[in-house]
Amino acid sequence: MLAGDKVYLGTGTKPEYLALKLANRHGLVTGATGTGKTVTLQVMAQGLSDAGVPVFCADVKGDLSGIAAAGDPKDFLVQRAHDIGFSDEYAFSAAPTIFWDLFGEKGHPIRTTISEMGPLLLSRLLDLNDVQEGALNVAFKVADDEGLLLLDLKDLRSMLTYLAENADAVSARYGNVAKATVGAIQRQLLVLEQQGGDRFFGEPGLDIADLMKTTADGRGAVNVLAADKLMSTPKLYATFLLWLLSELFEQLPEVGDPDKPKLVFFFDEAHLLFDEAPKALVDKVEQVVKLIRSKGVGIFFVTQNPLDVPDSVLAQLGNRVQHALRAYTPREQKAVRVAADTFRANPAFDTFDAITKLGVGEALVSMLEGKAVPSMVERTLIRPPSSRLGPLTDEERAAVVGASPLKGVYDDTVDRESAYEILKARADGRPSDKRRATPPPAAPSGGGFRVPDFGWGPSTREAPPAPAPDEPARPPRLDEYESAAERRRRESEEARADRPWTGGRQTVVEAAVKSVVRSVSSQVGSQLGKALIRGVLGSLLK
Repeated sequence: MLAGDKVYLGTGTKPEYLALKLANRHGLVTGATGTGKTVTLQVMAQGLSDAGVPVFCADVKGDLSGIAAAGDPKDFLVQRAHDIGFSDEYAFSAAPTIFWDLFGEKGHPIRTTISEMGPLLLSRLLDLNDVQEGALNVAFKVADDEGLLLLDLKDLRSMLTYLAENADAVSARYGNVAKATVGAIQRQLLVLEQQGGDRFFGEPGLDIADLMKTTADGRGAVNVLAADKLMSTPKLYATFLLWLLSELFEQLPEVGDPDKPKLVFFFDEAHLLFDEAPKALVDKVEQVVKLIRSKGVGIFFVTQNPLDVPDSVLAQLGNRVQHALRAYTPREQKAVRVAADTFRANPAFDTFDAITKLGVGEALVSMLEGKAVPSMVERTLIRPPSSRLGPLTDEERAAVVGASPLKGVYDDTVDRESAYEILKARADGRPSDKRRATPPPAAPSGGGFRVPDFGWGPSTREAPPAPAPDEPARPPRLDEYESAAERRRRESEEARADRPWTGGRQTVVEAAVKSVVRSVSSQVGSQLGKALIRGVLGSLLK
């Protein structure tokens, strides 16, 4: 439900709304398991979508997938709508949903290249120590200097093997690189590959613009990441979402304070981002949270305990929804006290006591209002969702994926010439062999489930052309990939040209973008761009 420029969340002593203009000031949704956090996330995501704001959220348990189907008039939902005076407006509808999956099983695959991830995030993903991280940085530097693209895990593995075989020469030029250190990194790569992380690295890489699609009637896409399997490898989950934040930070232009966000990002199980993270990384997360607001991106951390989020980050989160917490142990009592102290007090009740007595679907709500001032905390019944409360079946999910506006764009893996092929060719003394695109497995039928026609616009990227029946499949040429990159570069330059003059001083992002290194080497008579893009977090930490 929308009320002008606000999203309706529920009613206590008064209706509670999330102001669209202040949704990029970030937020926090907390509460114990089973208290209603997922439903709150579903209500907020669909409300933002109806307002024309694209959303990205992780589906940790699988039940958030129901947002893609219209809800059913169950008695307790109808009763909740009646209790909060919402009966007249309450209607059931599906949200325009795009499913994603790092493993490519329950949605479109999401990929990035080794180079775009950069050595900083890779080091955290692989749990490397300082010496091993130094060796990984040397591998990236040698790849830059040798004109070798690092696209997938086999490229990085080949690059590390090259370092070990040429350890003396590399150490003399770049600093000591021990074979034992390279071997330790190789073992960590093997563990990552066995966990399925190899499917995350490759091409075609994710185009951030595809997360911000809208329908013909102006609704924003709800991008749902299937994270149930991904949660078994929490470091991969946290590193992926951190990479995605850094890509948004790096690529989006400055927009100041728009009337509504360009994208709202829900980070479920947020404690995984900060568990065992070094202070330098936490500091940079805080910096990104501060600065990404001006890109029109709102971030909502969803977690069980407010203590999961560092104080420096917690201070940036203005919109708060607190579901029930229990206080049986000293640590739990401390968590309740922290949660209570972050709210603007309401003299009508004791916030600490209220948090421990909230029922399912009930929450303490404080939203930013006016001049970004937090409202007085109110005990609120969260409105029932308009979409389905519960997961889609496998057949229904397949039907939604089959009707997606991105069907065919990311489904085929492309393996073009990169470090692995070049180094193998050098060792064998022959031209490198080009790999073929790998077709995705056939999706099951959607059964009797009918996907609403949302009137999606055309994709921002075109799928690689299919080979003729009597021609062998081939990887797309470099120019077929560069067209999308050139288009994004041009749009970024046009956006910068439209910004007000700032005295000639670069923004943080402009400086980061200009620091991207694109060396060029000659390959078969044409210029092969080395797309060795470093994530903004990596460049900030250098």
